Amino acid sequence: MSSLKFGTSGLRGLVTDLVGGPSYAYASAFFRSVSADDTHRAVVIGRDLRDSSPGIAATVAEAAAAAGFTAIDCGALPTPALALEAMRRGAYAVMVTGSHIPEDRNGLKFYRPDGEITKADEVAILAALADIPAGGERPAASSATPEPDAITRYQQRYATAFAPDILKGLRIAVYQQSSVARDLLSELLAGFGAQVTPIGRSQVFVPIDTEAHRPEDIAFIRDVMAPGSFDALVTTDGDADRPLVADGTGRILRGDVLGLITARYLDADTVVVPVTAGSALEQSGGFRTVVRTKVGSPFVIAGMEQATSAGARIVAGFEANGGFLLGSDVTLHGRTLAALPTRDAMLPILATLAAARATGTALADLVASLDAGEMASDRLPNTPSDTSTAFLERLQDADYRAAFLGPIGSSNSIDQQDGIRIELNGGRTIHFRASGNAPELRCYAEAKSAQEAQDLVRWGLASAATAMAANA
Repeated sequence: MSSLKFGTSGLRGLVTDLVGGPSYAYASAFFRSVSADDTHRAVVIGRDLRDSSPGIAATVAEAAAAAGFTAIDCGALPTPALALEAMRRGAYAVMVTGSHIPEDRNGLKFYRPDGEITKADEVAILAALADIPAGGERPAASSATPEPDAITRYQQRYATAFAPDILKGLRIAVYQQSSVARDLLSELLAGFGAQVTPIGRSQVFVPIDTEAHRPEDIAFIRDVMAPGSFDALVTTDGDADRPLVADGTGRILRGDVLGLITARYLDADTVVVPVTAGSALEQSGGFRTVVRTKVGSPFVIAGMEQATSAGARIVAGFEANGGFLLGSDVTLHGRTLAALPTRDAMLPILATLAAARATGTALADLVASLDAGEMASDRLPNTPSDTSTAFLERLQDADYRAAFLGPIGSSNSIDQQDGIRIELNGGRTIHFRASGNAPELRCYAEAKSAQEAQDLVRWGLASAATAMAANA
């Protein structure tokens, strides 16, 4: 059985299941699903730095040509940069990336001329896939027209929207690893006056997950920041649509805290977030409206569109992984930053650092002033979706849930919008959900102290593993 499936953002699966015919079939299905659009007949194609990505991108270009689309090769660049280029051209887009998952996996992200595809578009692609002949003859390889300036236009988006000295004097370590934005990020920060030190460049793909941090990444960042030489460390996931920011002590800031700081910096009145974001948004965020959705940028985008239709002034969306979506044009000190309703790592990195410098405080102190509580998250890898689904279904039963939670307390209420999020006594929460991108069970916890939140996650994953094994 193929591992390929649509998750919270795009198609993902094992490289061995994607290269060649399968990637050609899925790309062809995408083009077939939008074939009725006679106005937009071009597709921009981008990729991350995985070894498998160039070959898959070439296959996508073949499928585009066979479907009557003009293929434009934007090379290796951040996903939001490709989305921006697609919007500029009024073109479709396909990004070859597995985002944060290991290199033995990869994926495809599809875009319409107005932004990310919706869940309805995913259904249309799968319906079209059923009509693609299995193992059918593919045309001879065709080359795409190169477009080397798409990443430059993305860089200019920020270079012209922020004042040139917003980061003056800040000492920033840029953990380059294998992020497709590693050079761009260093150049942008230096251009705004920061003292930039690139570190940790890797020729091997590093699966940076900005939500469930690997122990080796936590240790590396802690060691880099221990001497006190930097005010912050920044990096992104593989395709640079999710940021990671650590303060001067080496503590990694939560993605929803980055979103909170950024939304405040942009003076947003309405924010749209998934259920995994912390409750501080309602309690101390200062926003007129907070809308909660299922996990995944398509759901956040749908919520942003509804908020805009309802008359919101400035709408922003963000996820617990830090990806920030700008739903409205904003003005920053007389400079305009246009809407970009897709996950982006660059804006929250810039806005968070700029907010700290503007207030004259260290990042750690800025975060402490938000009173955002503490959250933790982790995952059980290699957990088949049917196994995690069965566990989540059992948790819906009140008696089973009470027995399962017995060692840590009792539940006050539950939210089943995405997985099962349980409000515990003592102002704590624990949330279990199956990952939409990989065979993993994820656990999130919120508590008054970091240690308590981490303990809840450790208990939750260990107990879930025991429960799933007992019902295997």
